[in-house]
Amino acid sequence: MNGWAMPWPGAEIARDAEQAGALAFCAGEFANHNAYMSLVEMAAATSTAHVGTGVAYAFARSPFVHASAMRHADKIAPGRVFLGLGSGTRRMNEGWFAAPADRPLARMAEMVGAIRAYLTAPNMKPVKFAGEFYPLDAAIMAPVLGPIEVPIILGAFNQGMLKVAGRVADGIIGHGIFTDRWWEETADPNLAIGAGQAGRDPEMLRRWGWVITAVDDDDPARAERDARLMIAFYVTVKTYDTLTSLHGWDEGVATIRNAFRANDIDAMAAAVPQDMLDSIAIYGTAAEARDRIAARRRLPQVRFHSPPSFMVSPRRVSGYSRAIVELMGSLPPESTSTAPSTKGPAS
Repeated sequence: MNGWAMPWPGAEIARDAEQAGALAFCAGEFANHNAYMSLVEMAAATSTAHVGTGVAYAFARSPFVHASAMRHADKIAPGRVFLGLGSGTRRMNEGWFAAPADRPLARMAEMVGAIRAYLTAPNMKPVKFAGEFYPLDAAIMAPVLGPIEVPIILGAFNQGMLKVAGRVADGIIGHGIFTDRWWEETADPNLAIGAGQAGRDPEMLRRWGWVITAVDDDDPARAERDARLMIAFYVTVKTYDTLTSLHGWDEGVATIRNAFRANDIDAMAAAVPQDMLDSIAIYGTAAEARDRIAARRRLPQVRFHSPPSFMVSPRRVSGYSRAIVELMGSLPPESTSTAPSTKGPAS
């Protein structure tokens, strides 16, 4: 599956997006919105697109809760559901979710296995999984199970979680600041290492991801500023220093963080280096956005064009979503897929 997709824009815009060729929708979560609630909305309001979490916090729920939610969604959208999981930070897990998060790599690998045990369980048979974190011995003696196919993809960023994804998951959903170089030099090699450790074919892993996209023919300068702010907000998090350092953006990141601490939003946007902006975002007028898509050599197989949301009003986010639909609908089919030759499984 290769082409374009979107974070959930609401039912009205999603209908137009499906007609324009959107392959999938996803939804993340935060303190004020829940990925699984959004998933039910997506499943009910769409007819052809794949729908899933992108991502749900893995350790905030048990394997049973994740799996039962996916079974529920699969009844509404049979064969169209995927599960995207992210580890979250240790501070979030322990302080927000009151959930243990030590040894996140081993914990995530086991979480995927335990969820799969539920999703592949036959009817009227105990669900068993031998694990350190999530051991299962569930005698669900009711005809409510039976195996279903739900791809599990991980919000993997750095080398360790990328290897976990290659070893146990069906692929990854890359962060919105992934660059062509990060895909080529970090994501692909570490997915291959993980797959090799498990005797799996790395070519069969899904390589999906978010792409920050801000298109406005009437005010392209505002679109550029909003894209800059979204990038700036993301790189205030030290988790992403490996990517920014790879590109030599340390000085710019330090300036961004100083501006963030000072609550100087304009300075945050101005501090984003031009090559950082151009390596990460699709922005400007529709014509400029088309050129930027064409110039990228390594966009995800399924790319979720994501409007910037940091310091952007809901009305403007909706405007960007509509512009994305118009942009992608205007491209010939062969231009909407810029994935590499790496194959993904049929889905």
